[in-house]
Amino acid sequence: MFSGVMTAIITPFHNGEIDTAALERLVDFHIANGVSAIVPCGSTGESATLTHDEHIEVIRHVVTRVRGRVPVIAGTGSNSTREAVSLTQRAKEAGASAALLISPYYNKPTQEGIYQHYATIAERTRFPLIVYNIPGRTGSKIEAATIARLAELEHIVGLKEATGSLDEVQEVVRLCGDKIEVYSGDDSLTLPVMAAGGTGVISVVANVLPKQSAEMVAACAGGDWDTARRRHYAMLPLIRALFLETNPIPIKAALAMMGYCRDELRLPLLPMSEAPRAKLRTVMHEAGLL
Repeated sequence: MFSGVMTAIITPFHNGEIDTAALERLVDFHIANGVSAIVPCGSTGESATLTHDEHIEVIRHVVTRVRGRVPVIAGTGSNSTREAVSLTQRAKEAGASAALLISPYYNKPTQEGIYQHYATIAERTRFPLIVYNIPGRTGSKIEAATIARLAELEHIVGLKEATGSLDEVQEVVRLCGDKIEVYSGDDSLTLPVMAAGGTGVISVVANVLPKQSAEMVAACAGGDWDTARRRHYAMLPLIRALFLETNPIPIKAALAMMGYCRDELRLPLLPMSEAPRAKLRTVMHEAGLL
């Protein structure tokens, strides 16, 4: 249903409020440079510090600005199943194309609990859902066998794979085949994930390198692995620099340097500290972005 480069877009702020003008500029920038979808209100979009009303406001603004040019995949995850159902239904009503849902964090459900969480959301919303497996943020991992069960459900269409393990990717592909699309959740692993059977990436680096990311993923999809490797290794220093501090701190700093937004985050996140900021600036100069 979805493939290619899907930008996990930031949420720009100005004096503590959502900067809708900057958000619209970013949407146009990404679409003009060939991304396949826009993903608002994920981890990169600081969803954890948005109110529910702000959450839906961002989704509505993105949907309105996109104007049907690419799909909008809205982040609607929660560690409360009831809350996730509500956010997903509201995103659907706001015009999103699908929803991306992080697995329940902090309360650490069993594998059966994780399955029932997603199955309930799918049944109650009847909306395309992408499962998001990122144990480094949630404190629990969705096992490949659980993903295989979820892949049997009609409305579970994709998996954002951010365990950092290529073994996990391969086990999911082995168990699920073509029943679910697998997307890299780590920019540094997009090349090997696609070689293992993935169909795209939900990307942080695409915020600043949308065209280059799209070209790399298109080369992978077309089997042009020499070109894909060249594009991948050209982007790798910047990918690494964008994780010198917790995402989305560095990507917001980078976009601010490029003039696309203010370097403003919501507590408890702070702007990038000076030493890593200097490293990021150097890498961005080398990449021709400054």
